[in-house]
Amino acid sequence: MTEPATETAVAEPSWDDIPHPVIVVDADGMVCATSPAALAIFPTAHPGTALLDCTPTWLSAAHLERSPSAAGDVAGHEIEARPTTLSAGAVAWWLFADSEQALLRAQEAVSRERDRAAFLDEASTELMASLNVERCMEATVRMAARHLADAAVVVAPGTRRQISLVCAGPDGAVVQRTIAGGPELVAGLAEALRGFPPVPSRWIDPATVPEWLIPEGFSGPVGSVVITPLPGHGVPAGALVLLRQTSQMAFSDGEEVFARLFAARAGTALSAARLYGEQAAITRTLMRDLLPPQLHRFHGIELAGGYRASEDDHLISGDFYDVHPAVNPEDETLVVLGDVCDKGLEAALVTGKIRNTLQALAPLADDHAGVLRLLNSALLSAEHTKFATLVLASVCRRDGQVALRLTSAGHLAPLIVRADGRVEEADTRGTLVGALPDIRSSTFETALAPGETCVLFTDGVTEAHGGPTGAEMFGEPRLTAALRECAGMPAEAVVERIMMLTSQWVKGRPHDDIAVVAITSPRRTHLSAVDGHTAGRYTASA
Repeated sequence: MTEPATETAVAEPSWDDIPHPVIVVDADGMVCATSPAALAIFPTAHPGTALLDCTPTWLSAAHLERSPSAAGDVAGHEIEARPTTLSAGAVAWWLFADSEQALLRAQEAVSRERDRAAFLDEASTELMASLNVERCMEATVRMAARHLADAAVVVAPGTRRQISLVCAGPDGAVVQRTIAGGPELVAGLAEALRGFPPVPSRWIDPATVPEWLIPEGFSGPVGSVVITPLPGHGVPAGALVLLRQTSQMAFSDGEEVFARLFAARAGTALSAARLYGEQAAITRTLMRDLLPPQLHRFHGIELAGGYRASEDDHLISGDFYDVHPAVNPEDETLVVLGDVCDKGLEAALVTGKIRNTLQALAPLADDHAGVLRLLNSALLSAEHTKFATLVLASVCRRDGQVALRLTSAGHLAPLIVRADGRVEEADTRGTLVGALPDIRSSTFETALAPGETCVLFTDGVTEAHGGPTGAEMFGEPRLTAALRECAGMPAEAVVERIMMLTSQWVKGRPHDDIAVVAITSPRRTHLSAVDGHTAGRYTASA
């Protein structure tokens, strides 16, 4: 029967198969095993030989002292030895030549660059997630203080009289400050704010950093400073200041380069946020002139309007209404409602042109036909090819009623809701504006008794598709029936009723722009004594 192999017999061949240089030494300092690669470095280090006799003294001394590592020269090459403790006090000394050390350093550099690339990707994602300048500045200093330095400061572009900055210390708390004075108070800061290349950190004396630039929670004096610009879209978006404590290592050249890479991403995000803020401010300013106005009572006449664009995310489009109040109560107030043939931003621009033109023509509103001719000429002379339909309504208080003149230019005729619930269609027709050199129109005159309403509307109401099948038009008959139920109601209630019914009809489906205006002769409630009791009754107010 063959005896099983001993552990030594099994272990010895395993060291011969290892391609890496390794010497196994027992507790007494005798070589137990040597890999072929180690014999190439120490040719006499055979098993059974004393380590002191076959290797340099720095290795044998490290073995006796049980050092965690050792290094020394062997035939002009730097060799590093790292121990692995084995059983029975034996130690395996792994040998690393200088070429292997270079490989390890390269691997460490690759790992470091991989971590930096991951951080830059994370920074880009977080910084570009917000188009708010303040939040972007806060995210910049928070990430910089966490990954690049002990504290970070973002200095915003400012004036010679004050400096605005955002700081973050080691605890991550963000603080905003405004300091009196100019950036020339800090060496290199004024140049960075103008976009000049940063000066090396070793050129900046940390002792010159003012107290107001040091965030709260930063303990100890400043030991190293980096000031780098935040590149923007054509102009710098500010400057980034990184601070390290005295106990920390100074910024290396590689760290300064990495800080500039981060600053480039932060500057891009800040510049985009500022550009978005400026554009949003311009848009809000322009939008004020394009949005439908808030309607209310003018000279004893109730006015109400409702508007809904074809797209829920649009504030303006092709439908519009406007009011040009009379200076004196006895004069006519001009109410306009219209529909440009397109929708979206281009239609809104034409809408703005029409409204501005009618603003200029409002003093001539006694002659509806003349106003429409002038407006038609203005649209034909423009470069666009858009045309529009609209209704002009001139209203004023006379003899306790509201006198009303209506003129349609290719638009749906207004509907008049009488006090008894009857709904009448205004007898006015005309040619749309902006399409033909000559236009025709007819004016309809009537009066509204107290509680009666004239409703102007666009085809977004009558041509709204929906209902049970999703394809049926709302139509004028349904609108007329709905208005019968609105007899005697205030103007605002009439508009809300029509807008609600139309929205329920389409049920979130695609639809055209919707605009509604109600002109109402108001009622007032007076108290009078009836049979000795106080009672309320509606009377017409003159």
